[in-house]
Amino acid sequence: MERTASPLSPPRPDARGLSDVRGLSDVSGLLDGIPGQRTEPPVRPPLGTDPRPRRRIPVPVPFTLGYAAVLAVTSYLAEHLDPALVYTLLQGSSTDVAHLVRSPAPVLAASALWVAGGLASPFTLAFLVVLTALERRVGGARTAVVFLLGHVLATLATEVPVGLAVLVGRLPGTSLHRLDYGISFGVAACVGALSGLLRPWLRWPLLTAFGAMLLQDLLAFTDPMTNWGHLIALAIGVAAWPWVRRWDRARPPAALPTA
Repeated sequence: MERTASPLSPPRPDARGLSDVRGLSDVSGLLDGIPGQRTEPPVRPPLGTDPRPRRRIPVPVPFTLGYAAVLAVTSYLAEHLDPALVYTLLQGSSTDVAHLVRSPAPVLAASALWVAGGLASPFTLAFLVVLTALERRVGGARTAVVFLLGHVLATLATEVPVGLAVLVGRLPGTSLHRLDYGISFGVAACVGALSGLLRPWLRWPLLTAFGAMLLQDLLAFTDPMTNWGHLIALAIGVAAWPWVRRWDRARPPAALPTA
């Protein structure tokens, strides 16, 4: 009697099928060599690093706060000391031609310790807002560089022509002792530099509004040398855009706080 397989029982592999299975197992390790078959192992971040995205968060501004504290002290002294003594201090800190010829470095530093008009000056508020924003983007040392560039270069650009005019007889000798001090040139340069880091919808209105204010002061012709200095300092800050943008990109962003 012939034996027949049940239709429900699975077919048994023959010898040929077993050899095929063994052959596949022998060459399974070669599949990684076929182009497009190898998969990259998952990349794990180095130990001690946070794989979460990073963003900028507010950071301390020691340069701006320290400088503001110094200006607060000198402004307090200017309001409460004897007016004759205050005038003597301001005269000794003035970046006029006579002082620049004798001791340029000390007088340039001393003139930046006072606020013309006191704490009520609009440049005081501009100082706090603009230098804080700029320092958060590029750091305190680089903010100081921008401020000093505006303060020093705009001062020289306005005082050197005065000295030359006195030399050729176009201005009287008293112009060599013109009272000149304050932070406004440095602040104007920082406004110009900061605008280069802002988005266009904020950059151009800021430059337009600040530039229009400076032009209005110039047209009033109350202090043309100082007003020209403000415009020159603003142009210096705008000319510094390539540097401040490079500094901003090079400054590492702060990491998100860990949970």
